[in-house]
Amino acid sequence: MGRIYNFSAGPAMLPVEVLTEAAEEMLDYKGSGMSVMEMSHRSKTYAGIIQEAEKDLRELMNIPDNYKVLFLQGGASQQFAAVPMNLMKNKVADYIITGQWAKKAYQEASIYGKANAIASSADKTFTYIPDCSDLPISDDADYVYICENNTIYGTKYKTLPNTKGKTLVADISSCFLSEPVDVTKYGILYGGVQKNVGPAGVVIAIIREDLITEDTLPGTPTMLKYKTQADNGSLYNTPPAYGIYICGKVFKWIKNMGGLEAMKEKNEIKAKLLYDFLDQSKLFKGTVVKEDRSLMNVPFVTGNEELDAKFVKEAKAAGLDSLKGHRTVGGMRASIYNAMPYDGVKTLVDFMRKFEAENL
Repeated sequence: MGRIYNFSAGPAMLPVEVLTEAAEEMLDYKGSGMSVMEMSHRSKTYAGIIQEAEKDLRELMNIPDNYKVLFLQGGASQQFAAVPMNLMKNKVADYIITGQWAKKAYQEASIYGKANAIASSADKTFTYIPDCSDLPISDDADYVYICENNTIYGTKYKTLPNTKGKTLVADISSCFLSEPVDVTKYGILYGGVQKNVGPAGVVIAIIREDLITEDTLPGTPTMLKYKTQADNGSLYNTPPAYGIYICGKVFKWIKNMGGLEAMKEKNEIKAKLLYDFLDQSKLFKGTVVKEDRSLMNVPFVTGNEELDAKFVKEAKAAGLDSLKGHRTVGGMRASIYNAMPYDGVKTLVDFMRKFEAENL
């Protein structure tokens, strides 16, 4: 069987061009006589790989000089603890709960100090983003935390919260590099790369330098101190070297595609194709309020569990893989990240149209 259209939420599909190039370099990276997988992270060759990856990411996102770029491990979930450990000087933080990952981050922060849930969309199964224009921000809050794109529920902040001067921390795992972003509006942006950027095992954190200090909570592990990682250029210990190398290739691929403006345009066209079909469909319906829809993750349902299961099974047989929705939402979910071509979404919509005609 050839390549299928993989709609998985993560690990997700990577650009074929990147995979092809990595395959060509698998046994011998640029005349080194070895794979990057086998290479010392202390070697001159690897230093070039990680430095170039950082340089390309800085260019793509216009990251200012007073922000550090860290390539870390432990998944986005480890940052749920690292953020309060590094930032909770007053032991107070405000969280906006828009889904499972924001909720888990909030629960983790509660271990280290007073975490306040200042807004939530749990009342309607996280199908919308709460109004964040005038929130009860705590006077002594060390930061305000959001999960910017909610992979499971298919929502996305179109306007960042008014933090009333407090530092904004955002988990951007599933919208990473999908559109331009103003880094200066955040204190920290971080994300697991396995959705839009690379293979599982790497987390990229972009952190304003004034937030990187020795002053962490007592008991913070050396590895979880941002200062440890920043002072050592992400090479304090062996990093996820091969994963970073693939991320570097994806950065180049995005640059070749025209950068983040071009990426956003492509993503909007793909998402519109799918949402427009859902809006007129008599069988399928989207689960998210229109104004908060994600460009990356599109949940939808028929309203009938048996029909949903039939759809997922038949879609898989037709080469449309991983369309089963998350257990907390049910139904289906199409994750249409940067690497998903327009043709993949068109093939999905054509299949949905056919399925609807046969099952109405």
